[in-house]
Amino acid sequence: MPDETKSPAARESGERPKFADLAGDAIRYWELRRPVYNLALFAVVVAHFVASWPASRAILTRDPLLVLFGLAVLANVAYCAAYAIDLFAQFSGMRAEWARWRWVVLLIGSAFAAVLAHFCTLGVLSGAGAG
Repeated sequence: MPDETKSPAARESGERPKFADLAGDAIRYWELRRPVYNLALFAVVVAHFVASWPASRAILTRDPLLVLFGLAVLANVAYCAAYAIDLFAQFSGMRAEWARWRWVVLLIGSAFAAVLAHFCTLGVLSGAGAG
């Protein structure tokens, strides 16, 4: 079965896709979805902040805000794990099938990150006396 994701010349020669092509595809897919991931995690934090109001005002100081910033950076570093999965799947020879199913990795990864954000936010809020 021909691989529809390769150029016609690459299909005819039996040539494997280049790393640069696969990496470019991964970047286009994942970076377009990173804002959605960040908004989902932000919504979790804001929901906890609002639910804990007025006690949550205590985290509006430097140290708790720096902790939240650090956790946001770590969440974005963790998001990059999707690249390893994506590139492995694309190199596996099942690139066309993977393109139809990689949204599942996005969904599961985002749900897992939201659960982690939930518990980290509870910790930050309780540490600031808002819990």
